[in-house]
Formats: sequence, C-alpha cells, structure tokens
Amino acid sequence: MTDNVTKNQQSAPGDYVLEDQIGHLLRRAHQRATAIFQEIMTDGLTPQQYAALVKIGDFGTVSQNRLGRAVAMDPATSQGVTQRLLAKKLIHRTADPDDRRRAVLSLTPEGESLVARLIPLGARITEKTLQPIDPEERETLLALLLKLG
Repeated sequence: MTDNVTKNQQSAPGDYVLEDQIGHLLRRAHQRATAIFQEIMTDGLTPQQYAALVKIGDFGTVSQNRLGRAVAMDPATSQGVTQRLLAKKLIHRTADPDDRRRAVLSLTPEGESLVARLIPLGARITEKTLQPIDPEERETLLALLLKLG
C-alpha cells in the first residue's frame, strides 16, 4: 500500500476508505476506459458520439428519444450529440413517415463508412481496457456491470 493510501485510510472517519468505494472505483475504471478510447479513437469523436453512431447503424433508422435510451443519454446530452453528428454530416434527420411530429435519425454514407472503420477500433478499446483481467474475470465483471446498469 502506498503512503498516500495509508494516510487517507488513517484520516477517514470510522472504517470508510474512499479507495474501496464503488463510485470511486467505477470513476477510476471509467477514466481508464476513456483514456484508452482517446488514445485509439483518433478521429475526434467522443465516446457518446461513437456509441450513438454504432446504435444508429444497428437500428437503421431510430428516433432521437429511442437512441438516447439505447445509449443511456439524457435528452439534453442526446440532443447535443445529435447536433454534432449532423454538423459532421455523419447522420441524417428526417421526419418519421408514421408520425410527422417525430424525427428519425439514420447514417449518411459517410457515417456508414466511418462506423465500419471504427467498430474494429471499438473492439480494440474493449480488449485493451480489460487487458489486466483474465477471461473468467471479464465475464464476471461484464455480467455484474449489466446488473448494475
């Protein structure tokens, strides 16, 4: 144990140790995953933009509301991500033929090409993020994270 961790443990009230708390550990794991994403995904997309593009590709066409739910984004974040992807000409927004009040999103040809190129990088990011964990532990971790999410 490092001196800093020992000092933190000694100064924490009771048995509470920040470094053992789920929120702290998840934040550190998220920081690792984000740093690896930024290292490998060098095309200027954010993790949220990448997730949105992949899910739009999966759906073919999708309402912004459904997309936001599928990638766990609140409406304001989903709106911002959609606006940036529209500005990059990676997605189209058109009126839903079944409900003219609702817009649907789909990939442009450029978006389709980009997603096809980036999915292998996404797999590399996952592999590198999980590299310190053996295969059995990976399955367990992913199953537990699905329960939490």
